[in-house]
Amino acid sequence: MASVESSALAIVIMAAGKGTRLKSRRPKVLHEIGGKPLLSHVIAAAAHIVPPAHIYAVVGHQAQDVKAAVAASGIRFVEQAVQRGTGHAVQSAKDAIKGYKNVLVLSGDAPLIQPETLSALLRFHQAHNAAMTLTSAEPAEPTGYGRVIHPASGSVDVVAIVEQNMLAPEQLSLREVNMGLYAFRTAPLLAHLDKLQAANPLGELYLTDMAHVLHAAGERVVAFQTADPNELLGANTIAEMMALDASLRLATARRLMAAGVTIFRPETCVIDAEVEVAPDTVIEPFVQLLGRTRIGSDCRIRSYTVVENCTLGNRVVLLQSCVLADSSIADGANLGPFTRLRPGCEIGEDVHMGNFVEGKKAKLRKGVKAGHLAYLGDAEIGEDSNIGAGVITCNYDGISKHATTIGKNVFIGSDSTLVAPVTVGDGAYVGAGSCITKEVPPGSLSVGRARQVTKEGWAEARRARRHAQQTPDQSER
Repeated sequence: MASVESSALAIVIMAAGKGTRLKSRRPKVLHEIGGKPLLSHVIAAAAHIVPPAHIYAVVGHQAQDVKAAVAASGIRFVEQAVQRGTGHAVQSAKDAIKGYKNVLVLSGDAPLIQPETLSALLRFHQAHNAAMTLTSAEPAEPTGYGRVIHPASGSVDVVAIVEQNMLAPEQLSLREVNMGLYAFRTAPLLAHLDKLQAANPLGELYLTDMAHVLHAAGERVVAFQTADPNELLGANTIAEMMALDASLRLATARRLMAAGVTIFRPETCVIDAEVEVAPDTVIEPFVQLLGRTRIGSDCRIRSYTVVENCTLGNRVVLLQSCVLADSSIADGANLGPFTRLRPGCEIGEDVHMGNFVEGKKAKLRKGVKAGHLAYLGDAEIGEDSNIGAGVITCNYDGISKHATTIGKNVFIGSDSTLVAPVTVGDGAYVGAGSCITKEVPPGSLSVGRARQVTKEGWAEARRARRHAQQTPDQSER
């Protein structure tokens, strides 16, 4: 976190808008890229500059939903009951920021903003002793942006910001645009904030007009020009939102590759912004790593696997098309293909879970093998036990869930059902096809199936009877 005295700086994030052009009922700042809401990305960058208690989100449209979505961040909220523009949003925060020397104003829908840019803006603002510092850029296509008006060529000072629809003909060729990120000295901002006027077609109060208001009052307004306008881009359509998502995910993949992770065809992978992967791990095409997933070193994640909010140790192999959520996998485990872990699983060292094996709140200790077609729900399985194909822990009685406990070095034969609550002791054997409803003592063999009956010659006799029924009697011809 940057060393900024908390009493010296507040950060205001504008997050009250509807995002009408998105054609969505959801608040704009709650649309997600990189695995979390736009607003969460902006809060994360701001929290590198000041503690969350000095960050204020101005909320309005569906305010309670927005608050709930980012409440865990620890920031504070200011309500803008009626949304009358960006200037009105800052007016709504006057009481919150009046005790600070400086304030940064950010857009809640510009998720690519970096802490380094915020720190550089603040240093520039303070070095020029400005009342207002706006962030500008010269994008390849400036249409749609407000233009920055300087008193003279080459000057950092600013006279005004003129919105696209209010440009004079001679101003249309200007290429330097306002990017919507500001720093203010709080005293002059609050002294002149009420001078904003709704002199525009929408009848709103624009924060951009503060450049002209402060300049006219004799205060200094300057422009901090960024070399990377893409970092400050917002999104007004779903297509633009997905372009930001692609940019953020590619940046995440590049960060991981720079740290020693091999990612084949990174453009095909979906990797959330908070995912961490250790060096020498290999990620194949079409993998999804979501949420707060943590992956150790020397792992291999094969194609079409989805991992969400999981922790993987070192040397873990996930074969094709595994689906894992909210679980932990220890060193050397080998899962898949088509293994599913539902939330709450703890997979121990060197465990093997194979084709179509599903776990739910299952704890598999070191060396357990479950190779095929098994359901292990609410089960704890001791070290080096073997679970045969088609084994089911029957954990639900229609009302409650019950636990199955299997000891160490146990062999559960194929197609067995263990009706919980039930315990199988260390070293026990369960014969294939058994239905186990009672405790199996350690070292014992338990077989729970119907006794086999064999009738010799029965099949040949049956075939003979059927043949006789289907063949016409020769005497009738």
